[in-house]
Amino acid sequence: MSVHAGQSMSAHVIVLGNEKGGSGKSTTAMHVAVALMTMGQRVATVDLDSRQKSFTRYIDNRRTWAAHSGLGLKVPVHFCIARGTTLRLDENEAIEFGGLVEAVASVERSHDFIVIDTPGTDTYLMRLAHSIADTLITPLNDSFVDFDVLGTVDPTTFAVTGESHYADMVRDARRQRRSVDGGHMDWIVVRNRLSTIASRNKQLVGEGLTHLGARLGFRYADGLAERLIYREFFPRGLTAVDQIDEETLGIRPSLAHVTAHEEVMALIAALKLPLDERGKRRAAARAEWAAAQDEPLEMDDIVEN
Repeated sequence: MSVHAGQSMSAHVIVLGNEKGGSGKSTTAMHVAVALMTMGQRVATVDLDSRQKSFTRYIDNRRTWAAHSGLGLKVPVHFCIARGTTLRLDENEAIEFGGLVEAVASVERSHDFIVIDTPGTDTYLMRLAHSIADTLITPLNDSFVDFDVLGTVDPTTFAVTGESHYADMVRDARRQRRSVDGGHMDWIVVRNRLSTIASRNKQLVGEGLTHLGARLGFRYADGLAERLIYREFFPRGLTAVDQIDEETLGIRPSLAHVTAHEEVMALIAALKLPLDERGKRRAAARAEWAAAQDEPLEMDDIVEN
């Protein structure tokens, strides 16, 4: 793909990948995409899970709510890549390869970022996306049930004893990427559904990720905590980084919304993405204009939840 050509004009490709479902890939992908857009970046999105279409439905919900409410919600250019359905494997792979290449080629020169959500199973499209990732985000529920997708641990000491199938696949994707264009993939494991209180499990998972990260070459960051509001956002396609007011949310904002906003922005900072400077200046100018139009949100206007 030309996204590997090493040109400075090419979009930075962010891939959300994990072979286990229910890890928060689509929710994380949506929040990363919208957060980048609020920072003035030009973002396109791609859904490779044409069966579940969670990412696609999230974006469709956002577009529908924006039209219904009249709110100026930013919606990315979006593609959903269909799976091949012929009886021949080579034909299916050719169809899927062509669909992804066409989508990426249409936006890689006009956008700063392409955010790709992958299915929770090992498929040709999932492996293909990993091979073109500049940044790979692996959302992981904070438990050893989900840790198993990366590595195995000793049942007595919880020391890391081996690597799992998905970790091997990422290593192969990195090797393939280097052989094609010498590019480097930055791999970040994101701990989702983190408990807000300290626990032995939380500590042990963190220690395991530290050891496995040194072994596999990834770093980890805190992601989205277990909050009801993330589930409430989906039907309207909203995110924690959208404007916090009753008109946008349909409900009175709470301290939980403010906290969620802070944790999403902390995640964006931890990803260390190459933000386009012109985009940051555009976002700053818009924020300055908006501040001149409206009164700032007061803490008295926020309901504790």
